[in-house]
Amino acid sequence: MLGVTIIRIGQLLWLHLFLGLVLLGPVALKLASTGYRFARYYGSDPAYREKGPPAPALRGLAPFVVFFTLAVFATGVALLVLGPSSRQPLVLLHKVSFFAWLAVTALHVIGHLPEITRLFLHARRSRREIIQPRAEPPPGSRPQTHATARLDGRQGRGVALAVALLGGLGLAVALIGQFSVWTH
Repeated sequence: MLGVTIIRIGQLLWLHLFLGLVLLGPVALKLASTGYRFARYYGSDPAYREKGPPAPALRGLAPFVVFFTLAVFATGVALLVLGPSSRQPLVLLHKVSFFAWLAVTALHVIGHLPEITRLFLHARRSRREIIQPRAEPPPGSRPQTHATARLDGRQGRGVALAVALLGGLGLAVALIGQFSVWTH
């Protein structure tokens, strides 16, 4: 949706600013959760090592996805905070970082298509059920029921995403007054 505002940026600049601020929460959450998995994997956590590393192409793209994501949002926030007098070179940096982000993110998504397809095909199953290979429970342990498997982490992710969205929304609403220097 944010990208659509670019088509009519003159008329939709207020929406572009608003949605960009709303997305700060979820983007921060995604970077934090990915960074956490990165640290756990490379910190030799057995549960994360067992799943294995991401594909080499995805590992190579990751620093660029992170860098350009940060660049797009940092230049956007800087433009909002500093105002139109700071247009150059920030507008150019914002545009260039957006197109670079779009390219590397498209490649990143393409690299995840097999996993995404598998998730959609098995949407009713929990992420853990899909990722982990089928194995018999250890002798003497209680087998995990379908209900407990579905609750495993799903609620926490939902709450974290809701909090991130609400945080971004709160920030966007709080900064609406800053939009006028750009929209008038």
